[in-house]
Amino acid sequence: MYNFEFKNPVKILFGKESISKLAGEIPAEANILMIYGGGSIKRTGVYNQVLAALKGCTIAEFSGIEANPHYETCMKAVDVVKEKNIDFLLAVGGGSVLDATKFIAAAALYENGDPWDILAAGAPVEKALPLGAVLTLPATGSEMNGNSVITRAERQEKKAFGSPLVMPQFSVLDPECVFTLPDRQVANGVVDAFIHVMEQYLTFKVNSPLQDRLAESILTTLVEEGPKVLADRKNYDAAANFMWCATMALNGMIAVGVPQDWSTHVIGHELTAFHGIDHGRTLAIVLPGVMNIKRANKKDKILQYGERIWGITEGNEEERIDAIIARTVEFFESLGVPCRLQDYDVPESTIAKIVDRFKQSEAKIGEKQDMDYVEIEKILRDRL
Repeated sequence: MYNFEFKNPVKILFGKESISKLAGEIPAEANILMIYGGGSIKRTGVYNQVLAALKGCTIAEFSGIEANPHYETCMKAVDVVKEKNIDFLLAVGGGSVLDATKFIAAAALYENGDPWDILAAGAPVEKALPLGAVLTLPATGSEMNGNSVITRAERQEKKAFGSPLVMPQFSVLDPECVFTLPDRQVANGVVDAFIHVMEQYLTFKVNSPLQDRLAESILTTLVEEGPKVLADRKNYDAAANFMWCATMALNGMIAVGVPQDWSTHVIGHELTAFHGIDHGRTLAIVLPGVMNIKRANKKDKILQYGERIWGITEGNEEERIDAIIARTVEFFESLGVPCRLQDYDVPESTIAKIVDRFKQSEAKIGEKQDMDYVEIEKILRDRL
């Protein structure tokens, strides 16, 4: 196991009626900007719950955060922050709203030019506004980490950044928020959380049995609980287990001391940038290709995953790997998430565009930083 340092300061308020505890987490004198998406929080009642909990507080609102949050929209929010002297941000929504809020928190105090440099050039985040979150959609784990992904629509680019300075001070997780979610969002969330785990687990062995079994416990629970949530949206226990799985998948706990991949995400981001495909669905497209093309690198962990999660032990190694990939695809598709590029009308020409971007940047990705544009093309063509 590798050396590591680990700290996660995010306070979690989990359970029924936990939104009512908001006032105790935000300074009474704070000038708050509540940030949310397209208005679903008003239809579901979450909006009114937040306002009731913060009665008497000074609150401004910014709505319209996209499912893949746009840089252009975030910068409009930055203008509001400056105009209204905002000193606390409250994200109310899913991972996209949280990601946007994190970038807004950093961009509002960025003094070294264009805040896009935080994303595109890795410019350091030296300070950020404090923020909290009310999570309405389990998926990204953004409620308990310092990561954010933002799309610049005009350039068809999707970039990520991370900083401990944009970790939420607190996150409220009420599983009853899951009750009103449509099937598509639940399915996307299960897949997103599942593949977050896979990015940290499906690499190579470094004698980290505890991290492996923590990861496998999340995968197993998602396999068990995800279909229950889809079958009965008001199954509180299933919703709670799903919600906590999504948080645990990306709060850093299973990542310590082990190699990480993230190639599925890097490639998937390009599919979103060019075609606007839901993030979770891009991951379902790409992961089977990564498993297939990188099977030699990942053999030991693929076989371990197949045995421990799916009970696949029959056949030679290559036959078992084929069966494991097929079983993974079967699970995603059972949730209603297709796994081929053709299922999303992605033309073959998009592959050339994505490959060209990686070729021009000379980027190498994967847990061994050994995947270049040649292998990325193989992975995408495997998913036609």
